[in-house]
Amino acid sequence: MKLLDEQAIEHISIGASIMASGGGGDPYIGKIMALKAIEEHGPLPLFAVDEFQPDDLLLSTGMIGSPTVMMEKVPNGNESITACRLMEKRLGRKITAIYPIEAGGINSLLPLATASRLGLPVADVDAMGRAFPEFQMTTFHLDRLTASPFIVVDENCNSCEIEANDNLKAEKFARAVSVKMGGAAVFAAYPVSPRQAGQSGIVGTLSFMQWIGAKIEQTRRDKTGMVEMLTEALSGYVLFRGIASKVDQRSDGGFTRGEATFAGIDAQQGRQFKILFQNEYLLAQCDNTPLCMTPDLIILLDEDTGQPILSERLRYGKRVVALGVPANRRWRTPFGIQVAGPGYFNYETDFIAVETLAAANRGN
Repeated sequence: MKLLDEQAIEHISIGASIMASGGGGDPYIGKIMALKAIEEHGPLPLFAVDEFQPDDLLLSTGMIGSPTVMMEKVPNGNESITACRLMEKRLGRKITAIYPIEAGGINSLLPLATASRLGLPVADVDAMGRAFPEFQMTTFHLDRLTASPFIVVDENCNSCEIEANDNLKAEKFARAVSVKMGGAAVFAAYPVSPRQAGQSGIVGTLSFMQWIGAKIEQTRRDKTGMVEMLTEALSGYVLFRGIASKVDQRSDGGFTRGEATFAGIDAQQGRQFKILFQNEYLLAQCDNTPLCMTPDLIILLDEDTGQPILSERLRYGKRVVALGVPANRRWRTPFGIQVAGPGYFNYETDFIAVETLAAANRGN
């Protein structure tokens, strides 16, 4: 067990922005909520999953909906408390700890604020290893663990409890409810045991984001190469450098969807790049040749500041460097690619690992 203080929260927030792959909602909102909760209740205990008792109950909570809407519809904190209490009532059991469903964005920080307010520890695990746009896109789902009961709560603490016989239906029902609740809401879902979390989750996620955040902070202080540090730390690849020449984004069906076009700069002058997204960046191309694709991560950094750029904040004229990072090995299985690969999003390409694409593109 270790304690998360204000500096740890700052570092996790930075790491969450990187691992979000452009989505997950703005972590700044969750960071402010987590910092306030820690100021009021003290440092937050973070436990490894093997430190819990076998019959303990771990629960994920966070936001569901369009990140663009989340920027304007800030949670007040009562939604997640209500969702957790309703889950306890539904299951007839007390929650032992809270964990983030994904690594990235507000859904890495809001669970920390919730745990602090509930007087509970946080489990150092998540179910994606990055951010994904849909809630069946978890490593728990890959191991056939259920998301239900899936509870959705709005800012007025109106609630809807979903019990679905498969996780894709749970996602569709919960997404429709969040749209009716104004485009964004708070959820509680995927109640699991510590054994299930350890076997089917991605362990050490919060510690990893904290480490990445600390590395980025140190790199900024030292004024050394941010891109070089991140590609090494994440075993990633530089996909391109460019300037955003066109950004088309819209809120649609509880998601932020769209595409962005970039004009290549420096050695890539005269080439055109494109990134397609549904909350998260999902496909990067150069003149229709793929550079990186889901479930691998696509990360956009501001070339001038090194700050990660979320999809809802991408604007015309932004100078960026794009990185491609290999996904957790569980996503590269046939079932993982079926659940979160390019075919699921109707992209006309089979999954090709970013390292394979990088090697091929070096020869072009």
